[in-house]
Amino acid sequence: MNFFSFQEILTITLTLFAMIDILGATPIILSIRQKVKHIDSGKATIAAGMLMVLFLLVGERFLGLFGIDVSSFAVAGSLVIFVIAIEMILGIDLFRTDPEEKSGSIIPIAFPIIAGSGTLTTIISLKAVYQIQNIAVGIVLNLIIVYAVLKSTKHIERLLGKSGLILVRKFFGIILLAIAVKLFKTNI
Repeated sequence: MNFFSFQEILTITLTLFAMIDILGATPIILSIRQKVKHIDSGKATIAAGMLMVLFLLVGERFLGLFGIDVSSFAVAGSLVIFVIAIEMILGIDLFRTDPEEKSGSIIPIAFPIIAGSGTLTTIISLKAVYQIQNIAVGIVLNLIIVYAVLKSTKHIERLLGKSGLILVRKFFGIILLAIAVKLFKTNI
């Protein structure tokens, strides 16, 4: 078995890309950006990357310290995603930013949108099948994509316009709500 396997890296990268779904999360990110006015793309990407690497190395043991299993962690993440979806659909503010945090870079962008319970659970699951160094490369490749998407949100916002953003936000709010329900139902 090769130390770095192109096939493993490709499979891991595509699996994480589908789980993170940064392109599908763009309307959520735009919604948060409108509320908090600024998202630090670098800070969000680094924070998400640190969470992913932490979970790659010690995820199950870390949760075990608190007596939490992976399913319980996924259910908790689904509840956070549910709240964000409700905000998007109804146009209400349930999520309050920390007054010290002038951007939504860490909560909720880095966690749970980028490195959410689904992503972190997937990383733990990938360890059972693939070599750790290949998973690390897959994480880095996804972080590069995430950073590029986060940096281009202003361009996407201009492209869609105000009405387009409202439509996309409501539509993806329902999709996100369905994902939250599925994640909850699967892990309950």
